[in-house]
Amino acid sequence: MSTAPATAPTTALPNSVVLSAPSLRLLRSAGFVSNFDRFCITPMLVLIAAQLGAGMATVVLTASVYFLCYGLMQPVWGPASDRLGRVRVMRLSLAAGALSSLLSALAPDLTFLIVARALAGACFAACVPASLSYVGDVVPAEVRQRPLSDLMTAFSLGTALGTVVAGALAHYAGWRTVFLLPGLVAAYLARALRHLPEPEREPAGSLLAPFRIVLGSRWMWYVMALALAEGAVLLGFLTYLAPALEARGVPTAVAGAVSALYGAGAMGFAQVVKRLVGRWSPAVLILAGGTAAAAAYAVAATSRSIPALAVTALLLGGSWSFMHTTLQSWAIAVAPTARATGVAMFGVSLYGGSALAGSLTATTAADHRYGQLFLTALLLTVPLTLAAVVGRSRYR
Repeated sequence: MSTAPATAPTTALPNSVVLSAPSLRLLRSAGFVSNFDRFCITPMLVLIAAQLGAGMATVVLTASVYFLCYGLMQPVWGPASDRLGRVRVMRLSLAAGALSSLLSALAPDLTFLIVARALAGACFAACVPASLSYVGDVVPAEVRQRPLSDLMTAFSLGTALGTVVAGALAHYAGWRTVFLLPGLVAAYLARALRHLPEPEREPAGSLLAPFRIVLGSRWMWYVMALALAEGAVLLGFLTYLAPALEARGVPTAVAGAVSALYGAGAMGFAQVVKRLVGRWSPAVLILAGGTAAAAAYAVAATSRSIPALAVTALLLGGSWSFMHTTLQSWAIAVAPTARATGVAMFGVSLYGGSALAGSLTATTAADHRYGQLFLTALLLTVPLTLAAVVGRSRYR
């Protein structure tokens, strides 16, 4: 991975910062390693439980505390990025994340591992919002969604590989090796990012000033409400694809591979979105994404076979590329003087919606009524899409 600035920029910028190809590659790598670390724990839970002699219900905490700390730290890292700078915050979080990954690999018992994973979630939580805010700072709004699509592609790749690679690597080399991998990459990036120039930004003012700016915008509240619903539809119900297959006797490895098609769909459709930006309006892109999500859940509600849920996973990945990247671009533009805080609050809403969907549907999932769950997701997708299309059409 090259860290030297390119001589030819990939994007014309309004200030002195140039978003060169190597710079974009560094931003993508930071988001990639964050998502890899976040999703690598899932396929290793059974193996960790067996090797540490703990019950599955307790081992699940290693994943739960990670997601909890990841979400809770969004409002902390966002204002820190607005005050200290995007690059400085990313380097700090990656260095701390590398240390937490090393502690995870060396954990002597489950309690130590749970604490280490909580620390990792808190640290890696800065990478995605800071990289998105960086693009928002330096790329004009009319072409911003193209580099954002590149970032989302890297994030999706991290999600997919975090699930697939971790399972295979844990089986052949041990689960401790899996934690070392993102730790080493994070340590490298913490040093490599020193070549990334800090974008210009307005002074953040008092500690609470970014929150006042973000929460004082009615459009930001509207976008956050959409993110809450989107988190439920595109993340919350997504988690039931693998369990729905396993309930039918499909092996865990196969079910995980089918779920990983979500990442493949997101990466593939991201390239389509890049070509359509500027040709299709944001509202039309959202409509396309909502239509894909509705079609995905219609298929899943009808059949829980491997081919049906494979199609569902691919379509949901496409929906993420069309709908989520457009909503994310919108969130970046609403409060430019507190951009990172706005992105962080968008993230809180997104992951809050995912957690809310999971808690409200847990009983239905325990009864294996997956057809009902996917039908519910379909019914939620329709008002979400309509509200997003209408709102984005009226926003100026």
